[in-house]
Amino acid sequence: MSVLVTGASGFVGSRLAPQLVEAGHDVRAMTRHPDDYDGAGTAVFGDVSDPDSLSAALDGVDVAYYFVHSLDSDDFVEKDAAAARAFGTAAAKAGVRQIIYLGGLGKVEDHLSDHLRSRREVEKYLGEGGVPVTVLRAAVVIGHGGISWEMTRQLVDHLPAMVAPKWVKTKTQPVALRDVLRYLVGVLDNPAAKGRIFEIGGPEVLCYADMLKRVAAVSGKRVPPILPVPLLTPRLSSLWLSLVTDVDQSTARNLIDSMNNEVVVTDHSILDVVPGEPMGYDEAVRVALAERAADPAVQDGDDKAGRSAAAAGGSQR
Repeated sequence: MSVLVTGASGFVGSRLAPQLVEAGHDVRAMTRHPDDYDGAGTAVFGDVSDPDSLSAALDGVDVAYYFVHSLDSDDFVEKDAAAARAFGTAAAKAGVRQIIYLGGLGKVEDHLSDHLRSRREVEKYLGEGGVPVTVLRAAVVIGHGGISWEMTRQLVDHLPAMVAPKWVKTKTQPVALRDVLRYLVGVLDNPAAKGRIFEIGGPEVLCYADMLKRVAAVSGKRVPPILPVPLLTPRLSSLWLSLVTDVDQSTARNLIDSMNNEVVVTDHSILDVVPGEPMGYDEAVRVALAERAADPAVQDGDDKAGRSAAAAGGSQR
């Protein structure tokens, strides 16, 4: 099939594109800078903020993966809504048979953050043109280059102790990047997946404090004491994160707002469509650390390696 991957140089897209090529698909990597793209597939120009540029990118495409969002922008809600509408309309005109989107977990009745609410709106807007949309909703994706994972790793690496806002007790269900990719490939042109929403996660429900402690244990580091400061505001919390990690303050603020929402899998129907036992949290951490250790940019002393990859294709909480 002809498959378009938006955000092909990003955290998820850069890992998915090679798998699709290996499976024999004709992969187009949509980017605003095709001359600079050196990943898998054929680079094609396309910009979701420029609807006129999407027709050529989508011409002849059977299935399109949508990994675009603007979490580092103050007006990301409006930007992402306009982009999704433009892409969905262009995909319908081009005759695309399926759009696959990686969204976020969370219950609408729990007063979702702007970040998670925007993810839900994008699901809807992508399908307004009539193309069946397959949605995979995930919480934190554990893999080298993911912003939430990098934030966790760097907190463990850099801090002898950590002040703890109330969100460190929020429940989440992290999922290994390898499983996310397996699900993304498994729903491709799958009749049982078209037009459906699936929730994906690993086998464990953890709070953020537990995740930090487990990363420290797997890394062979001292488990940092976590000091409760329940009145720490989101603004101060995001400023603190931007100082001790390389996540910019706008992205940190949007992520922190979302960390007050419980994000746990309640529907396991994805296992009927794409069977397989998901990887445990500790093993996912080991794989992410091994990928980081093998990254040439990290070996050259660039501690920010991975952030650029995550930013290029949108972060995944």
